[in-house]
Amino acid sequence: IQSVGCKIALDDFGTGYSSLSYLRRFSIDIIKIDRSFIKEMTIVNDDKILVSAIISMAKALGISVVAEGVELKEEVEILTALDCDFIQGYYYSKPLPPEALVNYLTNFTFEQ
Repeated sequence: IQSVGCKIALDDFGTGYSSLSYLRRFSIDIIKIDRSFIKEMTIVNDDKILVSAIISMAKALGISVVAEGVELKEEVEILTALDCDFIQGYYYSKPLPPEALVNYLTNFTFEQ
């Protein structure tokens, strides 16, 4: 799959069936940090430490990182400071129908 240009992402990293052993066994391109870690990192310092460790570990392995479910400006600020590669979530937008995408992209601003 990767030889034809597709990327492999490990979704919901840190929960359920996602595991560190997958990073050894499979050629993962992207780790998506589960929302459960993101939503608590502004309150629980241990979760912020775990998110930081996941980002550092992934970067050391050459894996990109996506933070899922980001809803607060404070979460964006923390993730940016931790050098997270991609941030997705309601902070930027709720899911949109295809016909609304052009308008959203045309009028998007970083200040919310």
